Amino acid sequence: MGNLDFIYKRHSIRKFKDIEVPLEDIKELIKAATYAPSGKNLQNWHFVVIKNKEKIEEVARIVEKRNSELIKKCNNEEIKKPFSKFLKYHTVFRNAPVLVLVFAGPYPSTGLDIYKDINASSEEIHDLLRPSAGIQNIAAALENLLLAAANMGYGGCWMTGPNYAGKQIEEYIGFKKEGYFLAALTPLGVPEESELKSPPRKPVDEVLTIVE
Repeated sequence: MGNLDFIYKRHSIRKFKDIEVPLEDIKELIKAATYAPSGKNLQNWHFVVIKNKEKIEEVARIVEKRNSELIKKCNNEEIKKPFSKFLKYHTVFRNAPVLVLVFAGPYPSTGLDIYKDINASSEEIHDLLRPSAGIQNIAAALENLLLAAANMGYGGCWMTGPNYAGKQIEEYIGFKKEGYFLAALTPLGVPEESELKSPPRKPVDEVLTIVE
C-alpha cells in the first residue's frame, strides 16, 4: 500500500463508539471536502451537520415513516419486499454521534444551451445530462470528506438510500437554499473495530481498458 495508505483506511462504517466528535474536527473534515475539484469551480455543495442525537433519531424515524407510506401505496409485492427489507440500511446513521447531510446546488451542464438552441432531440439531451456533472462535484467532495475522516481516526458511510425521504428531511431540519436538494449523507464517528474491513474488490484487469 505504501503512500496510498490513506485511501485503504477508508471503510463503510455503520457501527460507532459512543465518543463525541469535536466541532473543530468536523470543520476540518468539511474544509477537506471543499478542496475537492468542481466543474467551473462552482463548488455547488452545502453541508448540514447534525450533532443532536435526538434530531438524528428523528431523521431516522422520518425515513421509516416515508418508507412505510410508500409501501402502503405500492401494490407490487416483488417491489415492496426488498424496499422494506433494506430499510435497516437506510437508517444505520441513527447510532452515530454526527450526521452529515450533503446538499447539491444548481450546475449548468456544458453544451445544454447549444443543444436546446439547435433543437437537439430529447435523446441527445438525455445523453448529455446523463453524466450528472453537478452531482459529480458533490461526490468528489464527499469522497474527500470520507478519506479525511478515515485518516483522522473517524469513519462514515456514503448513503443515498434515504433520498426517497429527502423532502421530508429537508422540511424537518429547516434547511432552505435556492436550488439545493439533499444528494447524499453520511454518519460520522469513531468506528467499532469490527467495522474496519472492506468487501473484496473486482480485479483491476476486469475494470481496466487501456487504449494505446
